[in-house]
Amino acid sequence: MRLSCIIYFLVLFSIISCSKDDTADVEPKPVLKHRNLRPLFHYSPQENWMNDPNGMVYYDGVYHLFYQYYPDGTNWGPMHWAHTVSNDLFHWEDKGIALYPDDLGYIFSGSAVVDKNNTAGFKSNDNDPLVAIFTHHKSSNGLQTQSLAYSTDKGETWTKYEGNPVLENPGIVDFRDPKVIWHEPTQKWIMSLAVLDHVSFYSSPNLIEWSLESEFGAGIGAQGGVWECPDLFPLQVEGSDEIKWVLLVSINPGGPNGGSATQYFIGSFDGTTFSSETNEINWVDNGFDNYAGVTWSNIPDSDGRRIFLGWMSNWVYAVATPTEGWRGEMTIPLELKLIQKNDKYVLAFEPVAELNNLMSDDDALIIDTPQKSIELENNSIVEYGSYWAEIEIENINDFEIKTGNGLESIFIRYDKVTSTLSIDRSDCGMSDFDQLFKKEIKCEIQPSEGEIVLDLIVDQSSLEILINGGEKVMTALFFSKYKYNSISINGSSDNAFIQHFKITPIQKSVIR
Repeated sequence: MRLSCIIYFLVLFSIISCSKDDTADVEPKPVLKHRNLRPLFHYSPQENWMNDPNGMVYYDGVYHLFYQYYPDGTNWGPMHWAHTVSNDLFHWEDKGIALYPDDLGYIFSGSAVVDKNNTAGFKSNDNDPLVAIFTHHKSSNGLQTQSLAYSTDKGETWTKYEGNPVLENPGIVDFRDPKVIWHEPTQKWIMSLAVLDHVSFYSSPNLIEWSLESEFGAGIGAQGGVWECPDLFPLQVEGSDEIKWVLLVSINPGGPNGGSATQYFIGSFDGTTFSSETNEINWVDNGFDNYAGVTWSNIPDSDGRRIFLGWMSNWVYAVATPTEGWRGEMTIPLELKLIQKNDKYVLAFEPVAELNNLMSDDDALIIDTPQKSIELENNSIVEYGSYWAEIEIENINDFEIKTGNGLESIFIRYDKVTSTLSIDRSDCGMSDFDQLFKKEIKCEIQPSEGEIVLDLIVDQSSLEILINGGEKVMTALFFSKYKYNSISINGSSDNAFIQHFKITPIQKSVIR
C-alpha cells in the first residue's frame, strides 16, 4: 500500500508539473477590449480599397470629394473615381462610383472645377457646370493622357467628354494628376501636371485646348522618386496683404523618413512661370502617412480658407495594412496658413474649425497647473479611442509621451540635444507586416518661445501630431489588437515642465 501511494503521488506530481510547464510560456489573455480600426471622424470607404483624394471641389454649400477606388477588393486594382459629399467635412454621404474605367484606360488622379463662365460649353440648365479633369491610364503601355467629365446636376451624375483625351501623351510614361485652377489676371485655366521629375504648366481658355507654358522642378527640391499630384494656389501671408504662391508636389519614394511624402515650394506665379523662393526642402508632413494631398477648389472668398486633405498611408506598405474589408483613409481636413518666420515663409496646418463641433469642453479633462509628470491609467477618454490632446511643455529637458494598454504602446519622444521629436510604433500591436512601419519616425523641431506645443489628434488607428501651431506635422497609422487605455508624460528631470494638458473626446454621429 505504501509503495502504491508513493507511485500515485509521484505520477500526480508529474502530471501537475508537466501541466505547469506547458502553460508557462502562454501569454495570459488580457482583460482588454478589442480595437475597432475604422476611424470615427476621418473619412474611410465602407469597403474595399481607397487611395489619393481627387476632384475636391466646393459647390452650392457642399464639399465634394472623389478618390481613387477599387470596388472589387482591398488591394490596388483598376482605378475608379468614387464620390462622397459633406456639408461640414466630417459627416459624409457616399454617392457611389462617378467614373469607371473605359477604352482609354483606368481613371487616375485629377481635379474638379466650377466652370462659372461656361468656357467649355457644357452648360445646359441654370446650374454652373462642374468639370472634372483626370488622367486616363492605359494599362497595356503605361501611357497616360488627360481627359474631362462634366456634371450639370450639381455633381449627381457625370458624363465623359466625347472628345477625350484633351491632352495627348508626348511619349512620357509618368504624365498625370492634373490640378486645374482659374487664373483671373490672364483669364485662363492653368493646369499643373506631374511629369516624371518635374511639373509642367499648361494653359487653356476653355478646358479643352491646352498649351504648354513652362516647366518647374529640374534639380530642385526632393528628387528621390517620381513627382505626383501637384497643386498650385495663391495664399495670403498671415498678418499682411502679401500674396505668395504655393506649389505642393508629392514624391514616391524619397520622403523624409522613407517611402512616399509631399513637399512644398513657396514663390511667385505670373500665369506662365512658377519661380520658387524656397532653397531647402520643406515637407507637408514629417511622418510616414500623409500622401497625395491637395486642396479644395472654389472655396468662396467670404470663407477665405485653403483646405487640405491627404491620403493617410504610405506606398511602401499600403497594400499590407491589417484592416479587414476596407483599406485606406484620409487625413483630417486641415486649413493652410502661410506665416513668415525670420527671413522665410512656412506653411502651417491647423484642423478646420468644424472639428470643434464634434467636441465639448464639458467632456474634457484639463490640468492647468505645472506638473512633473502625468499618469492617466484606465482613462475613459483614451479608451474611447478618438480624442484631441493639447500639451504645452517647457523646453527644459527630454520627455516621453506614452500611450498604450499594458501589452502594446506608442512612444513619442523628444531629444533636447538634437531638437528631435520621434514616434516609435514598433510595439503598437500589429507592426510586423513591414519593416519600414516599425522604423522610428523623426522630425527636427524648434521650440517656440521656450515651449513646445503639441496637438495629438487620435482616431482609433491614426495619430496626427501638430507641432507649434502646425508648423510641423507628423502623421502615423498604428494598429493595436486592443484598445489603449492609458497615457503618460514623463521628463528626464524633476522639474514641473508640463505647463498645460487637455484631453477631449471627439464624437461624431455617422450618417452614411
